[in-house]
Amino acid sequence: MLELLVPLHGIGGRGDLPVPLWLAIYSAGAAVAVSFFALAAFWSRPRFETSGGTALAHLTRLVDARPVRWLLKLAGLTALGLLIGAAWFGSDSPAENPAPTWLYVWIWVGIIPLSLLFGPIWRLANPLRTIASLVRRTSYRRLPDRIAYWPAVAGLAGFLWLELVYPDASEPIVVAAFVTVYALVNVAAGIVYGPAWFGIGDAFEVYAEVLARLSPWGRENGRIVLRNPLAGLAAMPQRSGIVALLCLLLGSTAFDGISRWSAWTSRTGDLSRGQHLLVYTLGLLGAVAIVTALFVLAARTTGTADVRPGAVGEAGLPGAFVHSLVPIAIGYAVAHYFSFAIFQGQEGVLLATDPFGRGWDLLGTGGLRIDYAFLGTGVIAGVQIGAIVLGHVLGVVSAHDRAAGLFRRRQLRQAQYPMLAAMVAFTVGGIALVTAS
Repeated sequence: MLELLVPLHGIGGRGDLPVPLWLAIYSAGAAVAVSFFALAAFWSRPRFETSGGTALAHLTRLVDARPVRWLLKLAGLTALGLLIGAAWFGSDSPAENPAPTWLYVWIWVGIIPLSLLFGPIWRLANPLRTIASLVRRTSYRRLPDRIAYWPAVAGLAGFLWLELVYPDASEPIVVAAFVTVYALVNVAAGIVYGPAWFGIGDAFEVYAEVLARLSPWGRENGRIVLRNPLAGLAAMPQRSGIVALLCLLLGSTAFDGISRWSAWTSRTGDLSRGQHLLVYTLGLLGAVAIVTALFVLAARTTGTADVRPGAVGEAGLPGAFVHSLVPIAIGYAVAHYFSFAIFQGQEGVLLATDPFGRGWDLLGTGGLRIDYAFLGTGVIAGVQIGAIVLGHVLGVVSAHDRAAGLFRRRQLRQAQYPMLAAMVAFTVGGIALVTAS
């Protein structure tokens, strides 16, 4: 068993690639560059600006049926109740309490496949929405227009700081306190501001909604449609704060990899608690700042070309291209969390047989252990590299399609060189982070 789940973040570095590191980096960078030049040669008009899709009337009626909606709400409430109950009243040991694994693996990592496979299902099952809706009000306070996604950015930053910086993040009491406070704040805001709050203020729902943009399932005129996932991605709102949200996700994952380097751990292993908090906080801020600077600089440098009038929203050029970071963020997350989720996710099942530490064996799995032979290192490394490369290629495609709608054809290729440079840098850096030991 992974002793005490410390630290409960990414899988860190792996040095067991089936190919040399330099070859993986060069190949991945070349794949992104070749994709760009192929797109520049054969793709001169935007194809994803209108999402369209095939309407699925029968599926819409099924999903919108009252029993299905209530079943999803009940599932969400049950999951929240079990998480908080196990965290507060279960074992004090992270090795025996399932709550840390449920939060950091099943929920945080599980949001990715859940949203990609089923679309914006988190919104329907969100227990905080359900609890807030129980308080009936005739009117709600209006949310300020300028607030945009900034509450979600703040909530996400708090969670990532807890996960990546706080040394006791895996302690059940810490998980209990965080989940309780987070739930109370968002439920209270939902009661005051109404359901609209959760679409901008609940960090987990906003994160899930962003991921669901890349799902083949969407909504058009109230109906569920089967669509091109990249078309759904292109329709992501360009509101203030969305750039910070995506750069925070990328930067935090980058720091996750950095903090697992032997060069980092050898220099920070003997720090006092206060020094650890300071150094890791500065490291997290530095990684986010570097990613943000690279992306914003690339997007604004792209703007030296003439942009078609009215083509850019309130978030400016960075907001126009920020949707291209979503597949990159997913690729990074898969690369960093894949084996961690596969192995530690099993622990969440094994510990669920006795969630409150009472000696129960509800699921009959008391004598089982994690199967570490389930996946070989070659498969894990292949998934890591493949996820990063695929994420960046999809990012290049999304950025190029947006550029085709922003710039005139004669400027299209030249205008994108800064963004291409940033994409290649992210690709090379991502592979280096997950393969360095």
